[in-house]
Amino acid sequence: MATTAPAPAPAPRPAMSHSSAFLLPASSSSAAAAAPDGAASYVLVVLNQPLPRFAPLLWDRAQVRVCADGGANRLFDGMPKLFGVDGKDAEEEARRRYKPDVILGDLDSIRQEVKEYYSDMGTAIVDESHDQDTTDLHKCVAFVTENLAIPNKSNLCILVLGALGGRFDHEMGNINVLHVFPNNRIILLSDDCLIFLLPKTHAHNIHIEHSIEGPHCGLVPIGAPSTTTTTNGLRWNLDNDRMNFGGLISTSNIVEEESVCVTVISDSDLIWTISLRHV
Repeated sequence: MATTAPAPAPAPRPAMSHSSAFLLPASSSSAAAAAPDGAASYVLVVLNQPLPRFAPLLWDRAQVRVCADGGANRLFDGMPKLFGVDGKDAEEEARRRYKPDVILGDLDSIRQEVKEYYSDMGTAIVDESHDQDTTDLHKCVAFVTENLAIPNKSNLCILVLGALGGRFDHEMGNINVLHVFPNNRIILLSDDCLIFLLPKTHAHNIHIEHSIEGPHCGLVPIGAPSTTTTTNGLRWNLDNDRMNFGGLISTSNIVEEESVCVTVISDSDLIWTISLRHV
């Protein structure tokens, strides 16, 4: 009687590490290890939403700073307000200190005086108005990954300010960019939370910085249903559970206080989100 050989076990997936230590003060020892896989190169992208409170910290951490169209208005108006400066001289000093390297996009939202101000200071202006099929964030990520000479590009991390909140279609378009560029580390940030993609090709180790993030978190299968997801380090862990819209999704979960690392493995790309503390 013939017997059927058991199916070979699937090959183990490579592990990908994640950390929010880039949000810690530069003097912190954890901030020095912001990229668990090695020293990161950071690019900051500013979209057309109010700047979060930690914008100056991430600006100083980045090697390249890019404004997407109307994001230049937010930078021009917002940086002096974040520092609470008073008087034209102080506002001018803040604006000159925080000059973007590139302004890119359709250029239909940036105010003319803002465009001329940064152009006169040497900022590169890249008109992508011929492309109406992609969002400004998509254009910025493509420009950064394809055109910029950045040290240690293999460990590039793109931090995006202003991607969450505002119009829902814009927000979903920004989340779609995570799925368009699954092989790039892209983190969307607001004052209240951050999100990034967990590609199904990897197992994920998410290092938790309890002083600045949590405890609330979530795992969302936006791209496609997950037939099996397993986690460790959460109050309500998943154990080969199925997640899909119309069924279970892991929202309002909690990172346990003793957890220094949350592990996730899934057969589908997932969105990870965690709350940010106002400290």
